[in-house]
Amino acid sequence: MAQARLVAAARSATLPRMHLRALAAWALVAATAAWVAVRALGLEQGYPAVQLLAYTPVVAGGAVVAVAITLLLGQRTAAACVAVLAAVLVGLVAPRALGGASGAEGGSGPRLRVLTANLYGEPRTAAGLVEIVRETRPDVLSVQELSPSVLRALDAAGLGELLPELVASPGGGFGSGLYSRLPLERRAAVPGPGRGALSVARARLPGAPVLELYAVHPRAPLRRSDMPQWRADLRGLPPATPGGAVRILAGDFNATLDHAEFRAVVGGGYEDAAAETGAGLRATWPADRRFPPPVTIDHVLADARCGVRAARVIDVPRSDHRAVFAELELPRGG
Repeated sequence: MAQARLVAAARSATLPRMHLRALAAWALVAATAAWVAVRALGLEQGYPAVQLLAYTPVVAGGAVVAVAITLLLGQRTAAACVAVLAAVLVGLVAPRALGGASGAEGGSGPRLRVLTANLYGEPRTAAGLVEIVRETRPDVLSVQELSPSVLRALDAAGLGELLPELVASPGGGFGSGLYSRLPLERRAAVPGPGRGALSVARARLPGAPVLELYAVHPRAPLRRSDMPQWRADLRGLPPATPGGAVRILAGDFNATLDHAEFRAVVGGGYEDAAAETGAGLRATWPADRRFPPPVTIDHVLADARCGVRAARVIDVPRSDHRAVFAELELPRGG
């Protein structure tokens, strides 16, 4: 009789433990499923969902770990569910690390080298940026957070000798500029609800259609009150013009490819240069600290008629952003 009581007590103690294991495993399934639904269906609309979705690559890795955890908990059905969800997340993220060089539509035209850098409103970034320009030899440089003091520092560091053409709107956190070795013609931004494109210019390169260049910097979605402007700024960016000028948008978009609003911009006829060439998971902000975890918000978007020969992310001393460099192959024309 005593032995029977002991067995019954052991069974009664085991049942709660099994229940807790199942509860923990299915909680992982539910959390992963919710993330997949929001990301895959573009359901993020406000604060803090927009901020959280930037970390989808991290969550994709975490979902793979969750498969192992549910197996260790002895919950095979839950593990199978998490495995399917993890595969979806990895499928959404992995292509950004698996690309390669591509050619221009309709045959090879001239090459265009584009560099974009957010300078943090910090004049001490000037010397480092000029060294990057010397090394990468861009035809066009898009600069964000271009304050008057940064503009003067860049001039003193010799940027004008390397890229003599300038169309700039210097200001505080949203000042911007386009430097170029090609002659630039200032253009007005395409009318729209936002002001995400701050400096716009046209340029010509022999053998290619007219180029339309945009220095981009939408508002950062840091607070709930920022969300309407962030959304309007991204929606205000123009789509590509398949039969007209070759548009190139370069800058700090304050958005990643896991944001539906940014994917809509890319879907307007562009290619993300870094993602096309396998560098799309290289984080660009913050570059000067470990928290928050770094994300990829700086981009070069090229008209889909262009090919992307190479792209990489480059550290900029004393800036909180990394620069993005892309070598594009333009379509033939002109």
